This record gives sequence, C-alpha cells and structure tokens, in this order.
Amino acid sequence: MEITNTLYEPALIVTVQMDEASQNYFNALRTQYFPPERNFLNAHLTLFHKLPDTPETAAQVASVAATPFTIQVRGLINLGAGVAFRIESEILKRLRSDLARLFKDDLSAQDRQGFRGHITVSNKTRAELARKLLAELSLDFKPFEVNALGLDLWRYLGGSWEHIDFIAFR
Repeated sequence: MEITNTLYEPALIVTVQMDEASQNYFNALRTQYFPPERNFLNAHLTLFHKLPDTPETAAQVASVAATPFTIQVRGLINLGAGVAFRIESEILKRLRSDLARLFKDDLSAQDRQGFRGHITVSNKTRAELARKLLAELSLDFKPFEVNALGLDLWRYLGGSWEHIDFIAFR
C-alpha cells in the first residue's frame, strides 16, 4: 500500500545510488524484515532528508563532483524499533559536508544534526523484534564494500518518493 499525505511541505531527498548487487541485497533484507504495510521504499542511504524542491537544488547537487568510490559497511545498528547497516566512508563524509555547506541556510533540523550513514532494513517494529533481528544478522556479519555510483534526487510525496534525477559520479 502506498502512503501519500497531501498536507506535506515539498522537499527533495538526496540518496546515494549504489551498485545493483548491493541494492538488491539490501532490498531483499528490507522486503523480508520491514513491516509490509509500511515498506513502500527501496533500501536507501540518505544524505539529506529535506532540501528545497527547486531546479537550483539539482544544479547545486550536481556541482559537487565526485568519482565513483567504495563505501564500507562496518556493522549493524540497533535503531530501537529497527535495524540498519552502519556505513563508513571518508569520501562520502566529505561529499556530504560539501553539500551541507552549499545548503547551510536551507537544512532541516534533522539534516543539521550531522551525518551518520546507514541503510535501514527494518524499522517501525517492536523493540523486541528489532533486538532479535540485530542478533540474527550479527551472527554471520562480515564487513563488506558497496560501490557508490552517484546521487539520486527524490521528491517527497508525503510518504512515497518520486525519482527526479540521477547524478552520476564521473
């Protein structure tokens, strides 16, 4: 079921586009563990949750050039009511910091908090289920890498997202 709220403030979301195999891996986990009635997005690594929904935003995001790079998946995080994979990358931190400077006057409170990279595979569930899932996924976890291919821009639609643009790293 797609959830859409007509009383939302227009905004753009910026996520990292990862290689297909990694995207499929995280999507499969999200499909398996995210409550189905609330799972209407693919797995994603969000850099910004709420940027201005203007043509200038896409141009500013595109101005921060990067080449493809790898992201390290280092562990799992207990979100209280969910579980996420912890992401580390100095290149990604610099890229996010550069973009944050460009949008410093427009950042939401959430985006001003700083960046703690993660990919959520379960959320909005009971804390006890999240703890069990964390233990289960931790049993066989070994750090691995994901290829970052570019940035995706999404329009927030009050629950669901509409893909607006892909900015490839070159």
